[in-house]
Amino acid sequence: MNPAEMCERTMIFALRVMRMAESLPKTAAAKNVATQVARSACSVAANYRATQRAKSRADFAHKLAIVLEEADETEFWIELIARAAFLPESRLVELRKEAGELVRIFSAMRRTARKSV
Repeated sequence: MNPAEMCERTMIFALRVMRMAESLPKTAAAKNVATQVARSACSVAANYRATQRAKSRADFAHKLAIVLEEADETEFWIELIARAAFLPESRLVELRKEAGELVRIFSAMRRTARKSV
C-alpha cells in the first residue's frame, strides 16, 4: 500500500469511527468514550498524514510512533465500547478488525523505520 492509499485508509477509518461514536448512547460514560475514540481515530489519520512531511528518517520514525500509539488507543476504546455493551458486538466487528490491522501495519512500519535510522 503506498502512502497516498494509507492516507485514504486512515481517513476512512477516522470517518467510520466518528460515525460509530455518534451512535453511542447519550449517557455521561458513553459520551466520554465517544469523545476519546473519535479523538484518537482522527489523530491516527492526521498524524499519518504528518509522516509524509517528515524532515528526516528520525522525524518519520517519531511521527510513526505517535500514529501507532493513537491506533492502539483507538483499538482500546473500541474494545471498551464492546465490553461496556454500549453497542452490539456486530456493529463493532469490522472497526475492531481494522483497528487491529492498522496497529499491526504501523508496528511493522515503525520497526522498519527504526532500523533505517
